[in-house]
Amino acid sequence: MISNEHRLAGKVAFVTGGSRGIGESIVKRLASEGAAVAFTYASSSLKAEQLASEINENGGKALALHADSQDVTAMNKAIAQAVAAFGRIQILVNNAGVFDAKPYDQFTIEEFDRMVAVNIKAVFAAVQAVAPAMGEGDRIITIGSVNGDATGFPGMSLYAMSKAAVAGLTRGLARDLGPHGVTVNNIQPGPVDTDMNPADGPDAGSMRSLMALGRHGTTMEIAGLVAYLASSEAAYITGASIDINGGFMI
Repeated sequence: MISNEHRLAGKVAFVTGGSRGIGESIVKRLASEGAAVAFTYASSSLKAEQLASEINENGGKALALHADSQDVTAMNKAIAQAVAAFGRIQILVNNAGVFDAKPYDQFTIEEFDRMVAVNIKAVFAAVQAVAPAMGEGDRIITIGSVNGDATGFPGMSLYAMSKAAVAGLTRGLARDLGPHGVTVNNIQPGPVDTDMNPADGPDAGSMRSLMALGRHGTTMEIAGLVAYLASSEAAYITGASIDINGGFMI
């Protein structure tokens, strides 16, 4: 059995939106398993730098890079900085995303464009920037959402659309990159306890009523699945959209 402590030793990971919530836990988990981790943040520079410092001070390797995911030029610059610092990127985790829910006729076209830019275009652009240098055993992992398959509530049209698109993109990329030995997978979390969706929030009870386990997930549970898919143990999984949702709407 491979020890989790060194499962990703020698690997370089790039995580978008890695300074808080699910992204922060992903950065910590990959670093704890031996990967050097570069991650982006759009705001809260102090929190991002503190996270990188914590990892570095504890013997890991981490680099915080400021880049808004909807700005393709800024993201390409951040990727280049990560390569310059750590070498070839072997694990790409597309975690950054935006969420908005309201009746379809209340969305503006500008809000539609932002949802597409962050949740879909940024994923594709990151893959275009990183994948050409990837090879056998490298990994691309995107954080989608259970809402790509099931909404549960009204007002989810644009968000559900964006996450369903990510699932389709994953399948297509898996075909394109499979001959190069690169796996491409999509993780679909259900409600997860974060600042944006707290387990004690006003809508938490309604969400729990739709889940078999009756609770929110934790960010570390999502990070654990990311680490598994990034490892050699998951070499035969590609093109998959994997639910981790507490039995949401089953």
